[in-house]
Amino acid sequence: MITYSIPRDLRKIKTKIVFGLTMRQLLCFLLAAMTGIPVYLYTKPYMGTDLASYLMIAIMCPFVVVALFEKDGFPAEKWLYFFIRKKFLRPEIRVYRTANFYRHLEQEAMRKEVEDRGN
Repeated sequence: MITYSIPRDLRKIKTKIVFGLTMRQLLCFLLAAMTGIPVYLYTKPYMGTDLASYLMIAIMCPFVVVALFEKDGFPAEKWLYFFIRKKFLRPEIRVYRTANFYRHLEQEAMRKEVEDRGN
């Protein structure tokens, strides 16, 4: 009898397009190749093959990281957005402040009392 295990969490299932890559990964790898290979071909005569290949790797690395990185179920760009928002756009320590309406009523009552005594 043939058995097949079914994953319990269906959110982890991703549709594979080509070579076991998702559409997002395939697009990122294509962008990496489209930027890295021309850089290598154009810089090889001037820098030599070693330096040109290192430069190509350095240029392709961000695309590969974006394609493969996933933390807590979020892709790289969403996780980076959350990280920047938490560290730089929002304050770390949130100050708890309440609006004391009784103080405003008390001040209003005191102001009226002062005005009544003055007349």
